[in-house]
Amino acid sequence: MKYWKIVFRPLPATAMAIYPFILFKSRNQIDNPLLINHEMIHFRQQLELLILPFYLLYLIFYLINLAKSGNHDQAYRQSCFEQEAYANEQNFNYLKVRKSYAWLKFLFNSRHQ
Repeated sequence: MKYWKIVFRPLPATAMAIYPFILFKSRNQIDNPLLINHEMIHFRQQLELLILPFYLLYLIFYLINLAKSGNHDQAYRQSCFEQEAYANEQNFNYLKVRKSYAWLKFLFNSRHQ
């Protein structure tokens, strides 16, 4: 999948996928295969939700998790989108075998956390 790499030092995260761009906080991370794979998983999530609905759902899930936990880091990590990306970022074949809407599995699992 083609994408553009952009270094944006004020970024509040190490990297962020905003299709078709991957924003990096530091030039040192631009070729990190684990980080790129993580962000490519987010690209797939974004594409299957037609991009804009992904951002709306991401925000809704984050705010729900934040209301439950009161903690930004915990709310971020409990997002079904992040759970899928973190669970599979080390599997460089994941996107070849990933089923559509695989993040739903993590949505239903996150209710029990």
